[in-house]
Amino acid sequence: MQELLVDFEDLDELYRCYMPALKHGGLFIKTNTRYELGQAVNMRVTLPDALEHDLVLGKIVWITPQGAQNSNPPGVGIGFTDDKDRVNDKIIKLLGTMLNADKPTYTM
Repeated sequence: MQELLVDFEDLDELYRCYMPALKHGGLFIKTNTRYELGQAVNMRVTLPDALEHDLVLGKIVWITPQGAQNSNPPGVGIGFTDDKDRVNDKIIKLLGTMLNADKPTYTM
């Protein structure tokens, strides 16, 4: 299983990467590495101001290829499938009212 190290330094980047429309949450990860839809991945996610990373398992649910027309960066959206460290809850708490903002994200 592929392992990704994901480090968010600020809330704005976390907002742009978060995928709240997914049932259990998810994150968009900027990458040039090729993945297949449905591929399982293991993520070590470090949220802003966190001292340690959290583990979450997911699968690829979104692909933005290199040179996409909307000028978003290439990458993959990973839907959470096993979130024992409750990363989705931590993200929702961190983003709070930002989740109601009209600012664009990497996937919407």
